[in-house]
Amino acid sequence: MLTLTALLISSPAQSDYVTVSSTDGQPLEDAVVEIYYEPSTSPMTTEVQSVYQRDATFHPHVTTIPTGSHVAFPNQDTTRHNVYSFSAAKTFSLNLYLQETPEPLLFDQPGIVVLGCNIHDQMQAFIVVSDAPFAAKTDASGMLALPTLPAGSHRMRVWHPRLDDSQQVWWEGEVVADTSPSIQLELKAVAPPKPPLSPLQQRFRDAG
Repeated sequence: MLTLTALLISSPAQSDYVTVSSTDGQPLEDAVVEIYYEPSTSPMTTEVQSVYQRDATFHPHVTTIPTGSHVAFPNQDTTRHNVYSFSAAKTFSLNLYLQETPEPLLFDQPGIVVLGCNIHDQMQAFIVVSDAPFAAKTDASGMLALPTLPAGSHRMRVWHPRLDDSQQVWWEGEVVADTSPSIQLELKAVAPPKPPLSPLQQRFRDAG
């Protein structure tokens, strides 16, 4: 397994943000950033989030929610899907269904929830359930606007699906108020893609 390294560089900025990239300089989308601090206002009541299925793919690939949130799993395909997770933060299995979306599930434990479909092995997505006052993910440019932080330094964690094979490892460090940190993560190698199913295999799997 590749080792994990990170570089944290802080510099004053008019608009504070965090930038997350790989060690070769590529911006990392869907990197989840948590910051622990004492917020000036109470967090708002969470709404039901959705992770939907279309073209045998979960959308979005990474979802970040506060602990205690509910998530629905609509199926927008014309084939049935199963949604399951064996993760410690949430273990569940939704039986095969089409458009009759099951009731939203409660995610009441913090952690990384890895989603799969036992009919389509290539389907995978992640729900990051967070206790942090601030938790959000980077955009396609690897950037994320930071909240207004109290003076001083604050604990910060960063996660990305390719940090390690277990998909449970976090980079940990600190962020100082009124700075814009830049973080570099060493990612694990990408596994070679599996060969596509033949039309007959696909019909067999979809009929399951």
